[in-house]
Amino acid sequence: MTDLQALLLGIIQGLTEYLPVSSSGHLTIVSHLFGVNGEENLAFTVLVHVATVLSTICILWREIWKLLQGTFSRGPLLNDARRYVLCILVSMIPVGIVGVFFKDEVEQIFGSGLTIVGICLLVTAALLTFSYYARPRQKEDISLLDSLLIGVAQAVAVLPGLSRSGSTIATGILLGNKKEKLAQFSFLMVIPPILGEALLDVLKITGGEAEAVVANIPTSALVIGFLGAFVSGCLACKWMIDIVKRGRLVYFGIYCAVVGLLCLVL
Repeated sequence: MTDLQALLLGIIQGLTEYLPVSSSGHLTIVSHLFGVNGEENLAFTVLVHVATVLSTICILWREIWKLLQGTFSRGPLLNDARRYVLCILVSMIPVGIVGVFFKDEVEQIFGSGLTIVGICLLVTAALLTFSYYARPRQKEDISLLDSLLIGVAQAVAVLPGLSRSGSTIATGILLGNKKEKLAQFSFLMVIPPILGEALLDVLKITGGEAEAVVANIPTSALVIGFLGAFVSGCLACKWMIDIVKRGRLVYFGIYCAVVGLLCLVL
């Protein structure tokens, strides 16, 4: 992997992790078109995913700090901060089940080519469009049941081409949750699963299971890919929060439909 290829993959990962267009789907497309594959390199995959998590923390650090303060403060057993953290923990259950019991099956799907990516992008497009025109009753807070259902959407979105942020935000909107709260919740709920997966991958690397793969990529490419993912992730995270508040997800639905059809044609 060259430095330019690493930069390209890093930027794509950072942007598409937050914009509702599927990071895994776009990385698969880039791999197909240019013969560049970052997903097969464990060290690179870990770094760009950690970079996107750090970009979330950088943009939402005030909200994260308030949650930490409220969680560890004295007061009611289930104050607002602890309830919010509980909702995040509940949302992690479905993706945790998929990661523990169906990891091998999911990894096989990632090698299925552009057909599955195209189909999943069309599903993403339909979901975003439907959520744009839906007018459910607005709730004040995200409930535990809603958190679980949003978590199910996140678990299903492990499929390449099915946008995680698009699926979780659209599901929350269809459940009647306020758009201004959903983007923040969607971005915060992904932090623990990504860090957990990154930790498992690091254990593989340190255990020598991925030694041959790690050796194939230069250090400069790792650093450049990390920086590209972090900077683009910061921009995309901030943009996406504003976009969701304004309700402009339908335009991403159109984009996903076009790219999905192109994938099927290719």
